Amino acid sequence: MPSDPRKPEQRGSELTNLLEQLCGAGIDFILVGGLAAVSQGAPITTFDIDIVPSNQKSNLGKLLDFIRSVNARHRGRPEGQVLYPTLQDLNASGHCLLMTDCGPLDILGTIEQGLGYDDLLGDSSEIQFRGHNLRILKLEAMIRMKRSSTREKDKRYLPLLDETLRRSKKK
Repeated sequence: MPSDPRKPEQRGSELTNLLEQLCGAGIDFILVGGLAAVSQGAPITTFDIDIVPSNQKSNLGKLLDFIRSVNARHRGRPEGQVLYPTLQDLNASGHCLLMTDCGPLDILGTIEQGLGYDDLLGDSSEIQFRGHNLRILKLEAMIRMKRSSTREKDKRYLPLLDETLRRSKKK
């Protein structure tokens, strides 16, 4: 994968702008992954936005309209082969890994243990983000899921997430 010549703060600014646009589009989703951890104080770096959207038909319609507005296309395609996501892609249980004009966006039908939006609602909370309500996966749930993960990347992040949770409970 070619290196990204932009500075981390430039990538971060793009991600927060993309996230603000997502929130403003009225889409029901839960922010999961690295950015959700960062929003709860975890000192990690992330290069994309990971969301689990509600799979209600009207919500997926709004999501499709939104991703079209930011020129979303599937990542990892050969040079010159652009593939745009469809409603069927968004309604699947797998991962829809996209590049937008505003940065990378991963739309996940389910995450660890096959958990979707409805399953994750109880393990999420709302925070204020640039004047919007943003639903995020709680750190406790992230840690629980990463403990059972077989991915090496997930195992590496566990000590940082554990420490972030420990410090947040001291406050």
